[in-house]
Amino acid sequence: MRKYVFLIIFSVILLSCSRDESQKTIKFWHFWSEPNQKNALRELINKFEKENDCKVELTELSWNDGKTKLIAAFNSGTAPDVLELGSDWVAQFSSSNVLKELNKDTFEISKFIDFSHQPAYWNGKLYAIPWVVDTRVLFFNRDLLTKAGREGNPPLTMQELLEMARAVHLGNDIYGFGANGADPHRLYKKILTFFWTFGGGVFNKRGELVLASPQNVAALNFYKELSKVGMIETQRQLDAAFVQGKIAFWISGAWLLEKIQNENPKLNFGISTIPSYTNSQGVSFAGGEYLAINEKTKNFELAKKLVKFLTDGQNSLYFCKKINEAGFPADRSFFKNNELVNTEYKKAFAEQLESSRMTPVHPRWLEIEEIIENAVVQVLYDRVDSFSALKEAQNHINSILTKK
Repeated sequence: MRKYVFLIIFSVILLSCSRDESQKTIKFWHFWSEPNQKNALRELINKFEKENDCKVELTELSWNDGKTKLIAAFNSGTAPDVLELGSDWVAQFSSSNVLKELNKDTFEISKFIDFSHQPAYWNGKLYAIPWVVDTRVLFFNRDLLTKAGREGNPPLTMQELLEMARAVHLGNDIYGFGANGADPHRLYKKILTFFWTFGGGVFNKRGELVLASPQNVAALNFYKELSKVGMIETQRQLDAAFVQGKIAFWISGAWLLEKIQNENPKLNFGISTIPSYTNSQGVSFAGGEYLAINEKTKNFELAKKLVKFLTDGQNSLYFCKKINEAGFPADRSFFKNNELVNTEYKKAFAEQLESSRMTPVHPRWLEIEEIIENAVVQVLYDRVDSFSALKEAQNHINSILTKK
């Protein structure tokens, strides 16, 4: 009898230990898959595991199919405890009741840079925490500008940009501007930069579509004029062409700095903020990475600790210093840290972030962006004029938004 009781007690202890071990393990799905990115993240995770006596299982996703895998995981009940989401994805997930509502006081959302707040909310409730933010700037080839008699200096206004691009574009495989053509999930980031800089946008303050506004039409017309003296290609091809010294002006991100360093370190280039239109500062596209917690997690407290740990300014600063393309900590106290912006290039990105915006927060944004991109492509290839293309796109978007 005593042997039987002992076996029961021993089994209970084993089950308890097993349960405790399970509760000390959480899963985190992320998009940092390059070797240097994985190493930097792993260093932070090792520190977290040591401080909290736990284990974090990391799974890498790609931007090509990561969202599809996340949706499938939520549908099958196998989603991770903590997940990384791009700023334009958050609304789709937070509006679908699959993310845990977070306490605004616990996460001190006010400590993060202002423009990062909006994607974190859905219907006034907090569902994701800003982690890192970044933007796009204007890269320019100093040698090509000098040869065109422009002294290698960047344009200050949109009109100067067009004039300089025309001066450079003399054929012989040299282009004045890099114009994104058909390029899913990338073209819209470029055209929004021109919409915003020209005073337009996708929605007004009342949430009404204003895609065919005079400001947007003027911006798309201007983008078309730039494309006439430019190379129309995908972002990947345009990055490569700039590195090869074939393009005078090209709007791109921090990843291009590393590509230049690795493939053509002698390239004589510079970067500047987006040129202004009239008297307003040029506005660029801002992206951001957010961390969210699965609504059905069984390890909420540990998941919460991981989110707080990674989004802490000191830790996100370390991450950004290790990974150039990570950008800047969303924590405003570390956003312009001297160690991070100690080069002219980083300073330019930080300055541009002061005049940058994120995409509108909408659960069907990915459908909206596709329609906008298709409209731009139609204009670039002379299939329709700017107003007609944007008006048709606006009608199309309205039709899908009114469907239940």
